[in-house]
Amino acid sequence: MFRPLALFIGLRYTRAERSNRFISFISLISMLGLTLGVAVLITVLSVMNGFDRELKTRILGMVPQATVVSPEIISDWEDLATEIKKDPEVDAVAPFIQLQGMLTANSQVSGVMVTGIEPEYEKKVSIINQHMVEGSIDTLQSGDFSIVLGQDMVQSLGLNIGDKVTLVLPEASPSPAGVIPRFKRFTLTGVFNISPEVDSLMAFIPMHDAAKLLRLPDGAQGVRMKLDNIFNAPMAAQKAAAIAPDQLYPNNWTQTHGNLFGAIQMEKAMVGLLLFLIILVAAFNIVSSLVMLVTDKKADIAILKTFGASPRLITQVFMVQGLVIGVIGTVAGTILGVIFALTISDILGFINQTFGLHLFDAYFINYLPSQLRLVDVVLITGASFTLSFLATIYPARRAARIQPAQTLRYE
Repeated sequence: MFRPLALFIGLRYTRAERSNRFISFISLISMLGLTLGVAVLITVLSVMNGFDRELKTRILGMVPQATVVSPEIISDWEDLATEIKKDPEVDAVAPFIQLQGMLTANSQVSGVMVTGIEPEYEKKVSIINQHMVEGSIDTLQSGDFSIVLGQDMVQSLGLNIGDKVTLVLPEASPSPAGVIPRFKRFTLTGVFNISPEVDSLMAFIPMHDAAKLLRLPDGAQGVRMKLDNIFNAPMAAQKAAAIAPDQLYPNNWTQTHGNLFGAIQMEKAMVGLLLFLIILVAAFNIVSSLVMLVTDKKADIAILKTFGASPRLITQVFMVQGLVIGVIGTVAGTILGVIFALTISDILGFINQTFGLHLFDAYFINYLPSQLRLVDVVLITGASFTLSFLATIYPARRAARIQPAQTLRYE
């Protein structure tokens, strides 16, 4: 079977017992360093991708991506929504009324951001309908004074479907007994479970009931938009506000949650850079191990040159050895990284549940997300191969410059 001479000699050197055990140890460390660096980098980037995905789908799936709000009630919001929908970037629109207050039930009190919605429109711009664990947002019918709450809020107030909960507004109403806070009893008709941050803060009621509670005429305070590309939100909000620039004010998710998204992106970049240093250190180990190997094999190199081996052949022999270390370390690291990226959510979830560690209480989701992307695997693998190749150039060229006469004189 035909095999190039450089490949044959390089592989033979790789498999052969070395007189200097330290060189073999350094080569092993180089290989393990590459494996560890590639595996950890793939795993960590997958986790950061998971956080990025959860932010976009869960948090930004609930909060408005872009809105226009008016200081006055918009009675003809349907016409405004039709105009906004003419923008090709806008997928869907929905009216809303927002108010803040406190919910009280079973001697428990909790602050809440209440949004008055039209269910048929809200389902087009929000993910809430896909995350209902009890009931449905279709139960929010005008005049029923029904309410849909997050699972965390329901648990903290000790509620069940059909229970009554009182919404207290931070406004005072005059009465024969004096000035008292404005409040209204609602019936719990639905429970959603999206993320702790959303579940504990947001509530939904019919938009007509929200207007009645605020003593406003029938209509909407604003219109929210769902976009093809969330990064076009500032421009889409500005375009929508331009329809009535004296009455409408734009807002978008970058003003409310942009810092969280930016922090995840910066953390992903910095963690990736720091972990890439592991691969770089492993590449330097390849250089050192090959330099020591060249010194150890000077006599063999001199004999090969005496038999007519060209400097190019000697260079290729030692590049083969370095590339073998790089290929084995990179492939092993890629396999381990992909396995960990696909299973780390389940593994840490099991550990968290078994030992009650509460590992994810500080995050906006209650589990560790992971999303493996082919482009990340290709880039990391390619970078590792490239560094392994570059690490072989100097030792291989040094081997090619060895002079047979000078070397064999002392053997």
